[in-house]
Amino acid sequence: MGSIRFQGVNKVFGPENSGVKVLDDINLDIAEREFVAIVGPSGCGKTTCLRMAAGFEAPSSGIVSVSGRTVTQPGPDRAVVFQQFALFPWKTVRANIDLGLRNKNLPKDQRDELIASALKLMNLESHAEAFPHQLSGGMQQRVAIARAYVLDPEVLLMDEPFGALDAQTRVVMQEELVRLARVNPRTVLFITHAVEEAVYLADRVAIMTRRPGRIKEIIDVRTIRQAENWDSFSKIEDVMDLDSFVHLRTHIWRSLREEKGPLGV
Repeated sequence: MGSIRFQGVNKVFGPENSGVKVLDDINLDIAEREFVAIVGPSGCGKTTCLRMAAGFEAPSSGIVSVSGRTVTQPGPDRAVVFQQFALFPWKTVRANIDLGLRNKNLPKDQRDELIASALKLMNLESHAEAFPHQLSGGMQQRVAIARAYVLDPEVLLMDEPFGALDAQTRVVMQEELVRLARVNPRTVLFITHAVEEAVYLADRVAIMTRRPGRIKEIIDVRTIRQAENWDSFSKIEDVMDLDSFVHLRTHIWRSLREEKGPLGV
């Protein structure tokens, strides 16, 4: 499994001396099989961090590495799940999941076996021959996650993956992601605007300042989760009622409110 490291990372869009500085001295270590969520004000550089880990953006200075290797381009050790499902509408669920495997030039029988496992993992077996337009938003995001998992990446990079879903579907997908983290753990960097989502899902929550974004504080959720056995609760609403959950959520909200600019964003 992979680890992620940001070492003294800065990012400027445009000329170095006159461009827009988005990130300022980001230092963050994510251990193997750790789930870290980043929250922060709009425009603080959360998604830029993820894009640099994916290899879509290069830092202006500093180093982003995965499993000790400096990231210079996208690679099969990292899979990205976006807010928009990015499924090919003319392809079935099975064919959408197969896309990345075809790029790996695997034989068909091996691909079929891996696809069957991904369909089972995401409870999509009965929808394998459906097309995206025949699926709900939540089901389409299940397909996108299955497409990422089937590649067996070291690192899963998730950029507000549930942001386009309605509130009820979002809760179902959050519970589904918790289930996945138990049965098939991965190193996860998760970007979200939703504080409750971050606290519910993550081992640690990194809070960023407004632009230029810096790591303001890192909250250890895992220790509290283990101490109070959050995993014994099957529903998110049961966890959200706990005093420890409320305390963490309130602390993060207050920290974020301190970062709001003059227009409240």
